[in-house]
Amino acid sequence: MNTGKGWELHSLEGEKRHRRVGIMGGTFNPVHMGHLLLAENAYSMFSLDEIIFIPSGCSYMKEQTEILDGATRLQMTRLSIADNPHFSLSSMEIDRGGYTYTCQTLEQLGEENPETDYYFILGADSLFQMETWKDPEIIFQKAVILAAVREGRDMKELLEKARQLKDKFKAEIHLVPIGNIDISSSDIRRRVREGRSIRYLVHESVREYIEKNNLYRGISVPASQESRHE
Repeated sequence: MNTGKGWELHSLEGEKRHRRVGIMGGTFNPVHMGHLLLAENAYSMFSLDEIIFIPSGCSYMKEQTEILDGATRLQMTRLSIADNPHFSLSSMEIDRGGYTYTCQTLEQLGEENPETDYYFILGADSLFQMETWKDPEIIFQKAVILAAVREGRDMKELLEKARQLKDKFKAEIHLVPIGNIDISSSDIRRRVREGRSIRYLVHESVREYIEKNNLYRGISVPASQESRHE
């Protein structure tokens, strides 16, 4: 008797989808709760399988004087995501050396994992600068863009820019609401210098790491190989 199990197996194989992986890139100097909340929100909204945090190497777009070395930023990121099973960490941009380019990162990931769909997570205002990044057409070809929008942001201008990028680059862009989270790495560094609390702005393990290692206490911190977005 034909039980239909052969047909069922064939159907399940035919329905196998690509993995959906989000990319959280940034200087992470330091990584903070805003980064973690955005990543978790994107993971949930777009049914992603994983979020990879990629601390950047040496940014061609950013002043380096207050950026900690790559190994330190990598360790703070590792501590921040250790208790989340669908967050992972990559040192690929720090290991690469030289300037950090998003297009190169996406090309490398695509070559290494051809059956994975990538979702690049960034702040919505970055949409207005992306055309000045190196080879933006490669970025839009290799990844879906998830743009984080804070509450109160004027949407008209943002939606128009997203439409322009879609038309010009055949980009796929989605807006991700993140409420009114107002946390920045620069404010955290300032608070540390002033001796103020950063509790609940960063993961508790990162707060302890910063205090134990006396990070961000000076006016400026020399960098070795550092990075792109906060």
